Amino acid sequence: MPGLLAVETPGHTPGHTSYVLSSGSDKVFIQSDVTNHPALFVVNPGWRAFFDQDAAQAETTRRKVYDMLVAEKMKVQGFHYPFPGIGNVVKDGAGYRLVPAQWNPVI
Repeated sequence: MPGLLAVETPGHTPGHTSYVLSSGSDKVFIQSDVTNHPALFVVNPGWRAFFDQDAAQAETTRRKVYDMLVAEKMKVQGFHYPFPGIGNVVKDGAGYRLVPAQWNPVI
């Protein structure tokens, strides 16, 4: 489908897939369960969760994805992210930090 790119993001489950949704120059990375809870796993990408079926691969994927998001300044949407559920990942010491997007409701 035009504007939708599947990206292999293994670790949480076999065949785990995320997507880049793009329109013109705007892009958002729809990451599914690359990070389960951002307050824990964005900040501490080396932590491993018991619900990741291959925890070592999940950590490798998480670091690779977040390095890419930082480099490309691409927005990210996470299934377990708090409102507004979308933002940018920035490098912060040995980990990363999620900066929530500004919410601008259309009235």
